[in-house]
Amino acid sequence: MARNIEEFLAQDERKDLLRFLTAGSVDDGKSTLIGRLLFDSKKLYEDQLDALERDSKRCGNAGDHIDYALLCDGLKAEREQGITIDVAYRYFATNRRKFIIADTPGHEQYTRNMITGGSTANLAVILVDARTGVITQTRRHSYLVSLLGIRHIVLAVNKMDLVDYSEERFREIVGEYKAWIEEQHMDVPDLQCIPLSALEGDNVVERSARMPWYDGPSLLHHLETVPIDRDINLHDFRFPVQYVLRPDADFRGYSGKIASGIVRPGDPVVAIPSGRTSRIARIVTYDGDLKEAFAPQSVTLTLEDEIDLSRGEMLVHPDALPHVGHRFRTMMVWMDEHPLDRAKAFYLKHTTHTARAHVEKIHHRVEINVGEAVEADGMKLNEIALVSLVVDEPLIFDSYRKNRQTGAFILIDPVTNFTSAVGMIVAPEAESDSVSELESGRIVVDLSGSDIGPEHDEAIAAFCRMLWEKAGIDIKCVRK
Repeated sequence: MARNIEEFLAQDERKDLLRFLTAGSVDDGKSTLIGRLLFDSKKLYEDQLDALERDSKRCGNAGDHIDYALLCDGLKAEREQGITIDVAYRYFATNRRKFIIADTPGHEQYTRNMITGGSTANLAVILVDARTGVITQTRRHSYLVSLLGIRHIVLAVNKMDLVDYSEERFREIVGEYKAWIEEQHMDVPDLQCIPLSALEGDNVVERSARMPWYDGPSLLHHLETVPIDRDINLHDFRFPVQYVLRPDADFRGYSGKIASGIVRPGDPVVAIPSGRTSRIARIVTYDGDLKEAFAPQSVTLTLEDEIDLSRGEMLVHPDALPHVGHRFRTMMVWMDEHPLDRAKAFYLKHTTHTARAHVEKIHHRVEINVGEAVEADGMKLNEIALVSLVVDEPLIFDSYRKNRQTGAFILIDPVTNFTSAVGMIVAPEAESDSVSELESGRIVVDLSGSDIGPEHDEAIAAFCRMLWEKAGIDIKCVRK
């Protein structure tokens, strides 16, 4: 008996975790779908079932049916209005995988809540009412999902029971949605379209006999089998230092969570921003040393050389360097009730590093309901804009598309300590008119217009290479 329990726990620990969100218009059935998923997969306890039946009779909105939405809509205002306001999280597991569900609000007023729920998601289930088809809310949520870098999307055409399980209607909605994605040039690597009825349970857990024309998977089967192992960047090693562990004079380690990549003892590393180089000596954990570690493990690394490292700095591999700079361009979502004050300096929290930052320029605001860019000189609650930020000390970052962990940040109001904005870094910007970082690992120095003659170009390049030799950065002088 004890051995069986240990085997079960060991097997359960080896299951991978899928985080997904549900999004859609106000009455498309997001909460009902999650409740039905939990109910049909038999992941509810008896007291939860009793409370669900009792609440369905008292304040349900499903007539004689059990109102599965009550499993997620716990706020009094949500139950009174029959809508989702705050993000509700639900946890369950099957024999194949563990799940964390984020039931996000659909109303435009609660865009910031959806951004919060989707910030860690691997997959998004976007619901569409089979009667109304693709509407403005559908396009807005799809844009936000793409902005968050979520690679897997399920278009769940719900309420098929209200259109007599029509194959023609399903194909029409799918065709319209795919045409819009192509028109907007959205990056959607994996799209699965499923017709279902959350209220009746069709194609939620089991394949439905009422839609024999559909030969795809049920929603649960797709969630159990969708491959997510490639979603983590395992190529670019990034280790933001969180804490310097010094229990005695004989041990000096750097503790933190691996943001991306893989590391092994003996690997060469560069400390950013100092540029000092060394090699990994040990990968230390509570359970003993490891032969390798990868994202998102939390470990303590020791180095062969004594290097002065502190919280907020980063260890990386020399053949895959991040951007380092004071300026960058970012897509930013404003989350504060008060509009952006361009004169205010904010705290920028990025990995384990905190710096002062201010908005230098607003390039345009995104009108996400129609997918167009419009001119703007400020930002208000739930608005999204492309802006340029300046930080008062060098930031170590990647583009969000390349690395979600080192490409995301939040802005914190220094007075209220409220999260004012979240951002997804697009690309670095020129530090000045003469020096620009074009890509990781290369700096191009533009000497045109300077007082230095062309005969000194090679000497300047040699001097720069000497300064940056240990960081492995290539210096090139040009005259445009």
